[in-house]
Amino acid sequence: MANELQGRRVAFLVAHEGVEQVELTQPWEAVKNAGATVELVSNRSGEIQGFNHLDKGDTFPVDKVVSDVSSSDYDALVLPGGVANPDVLRTVPEAVQFVHGFFEQQKPVGAICHAPWTLVEADVLRGRTVTSYPSLQTDIKNAGATWVDEEIVTDKGLVTSRNPNDLPAFCDKIVEEFEEGKHPEQARSA
Repeated sequence: MANELQGRRVAFLVAHEGVEQVELTQPWEAVKNAGATVELVSNRSGEIQGFNHLDKGDTFPVDKVVSDVSSSDYDALVLPGGVANPDVLRTVPEAVQFVHGFFEQQKPVGAICHAPWTLVEADVLRGRTVTSYPSLQTDIKNAGATWVDEEIVTDKGLVTSRNPNDLPAFCDKIVEEFEEGKHPEQARSA
């Protein structure tokens, strides 16, 4: 994993209110180590709070505010989990539109744990097969997707995983999908 993503820009969309730290840091390192330029995009400027489950972790500087960027600025998107992160993001219209734009433009997206809540709100799951933290399965089914309990699910450019235990497989798969680039069938649910 040296230069597979050289020249690619990857956005990590995270709510200012907090994110499951390991679900941000491990994919960030995997994508960065593969040569991509990574940027932390949030609903507000400043720093975001990392959490180790419910305990405060490190803080991370925000590179861009979601209202100031577009999905066309990036080649791929990562949505880390934690409960608060996607729950806040799905109430921010600019964040929802930002996510939706990646699907319209056929760009790969990775979402782990509770992050598919943001995908539900962006209305991009219809007809897809995804996984997530188990408590989201009813929301995902109601959004028109098939939910499965698997370590990793890839559906035409959308990569999903269940929880931090799945991070090694998730990180490997997002690098692979991001290297492949656009997936024409990604737009089918947008």
